[in-house]
Amino acid sequence: MTGRGVLDGPDAARLRAIAESAIDEALPREGDRPAELSAAMRYAVGSGGKRIRPLVCLASAVAAGGSAEDARHPAAAIELLHNYTLVHDDLPAMDGDVERRGRPTVWKKFGETCAILAGDALQALAYRTAAKAPRNVAAILDALGEAGVGVVRGQVEDVGGDIDVPFVYRHKTADLFVAAAKMGALAGGGGEREVSRIGEYALALGMAFQYEDDAIDGDGPFAAERAAELAREATEEAVRALDGLPGDCTFLRELAMSLADRKI
Repeated sequence: MTGRGVLDGPDAARLRAIAESAIDEALPREGDRPAELSAAMRYAVGSGGKRIRPLVCLASAVAAGGSAEDARHPAAAIELLHNYTLVHDDLPAMDGDVERRGRPTVWKKFGETCAILAGDALQALAYRTAAKAPRNVAAILDALGEAGVGVVRGQVEDVGGDIDVPFVYRHKTADLFVAAAKMGALAGGGGEREVSRIGEYALALGMAFQYEDDAIDGDGPFAAERAAELAREATEEAVRALDGLPGDCTFLRELAMSLADRKI
């Protein structure tokens, strides 16, 4: 099964519906003052994407022995945080991208000032949303904060010239996967062992995701064959980390195996 097949399947659709509902609840209403800020925030988060991180969050709650609904607010929070990083990453001071997912980037459509403030607001809203989790709120906020700082660390290293590739991959890509998984497990009532194992899964998943991007695009620091090998190794590590968890790990297992074999 390809990555797109898993992400377009009925299990993903059910989980995505939970995440989309929570994301919509969290975002400001159209027309809320200032209207331009509300529009920019909704535009940033509603511009497509597979919602992989929220899916990981929800499925991690299940794997830890809880239900997907337990993690609806953390799932929304990780997507809000993720999109804040994209909004700021696209700015002229960073990558200067004018298009994302086939549409103008937020700064290109709304201007740089509004894009900066929309990203700031999305970051703050992520914490407010995560705080609505049914249990383990302090630990959930800690995991979200660790990822938020980690992404910035990775970005600074990435734009600094002579980069440490594993460090950048670990923080710019994998940290958000780790936060998504840990927050889901915590919201689902997982204990220290479950949270740790699901965190291991997500770290390997995030690294595999980045390595596979390199193999597909051919523009990373590794040759395509080596990148594909690294992706396979990380995927095997992710799948092993799921052994012995109390809940259903089927979706997480299939997701890991399919993302490392995707073609787009």
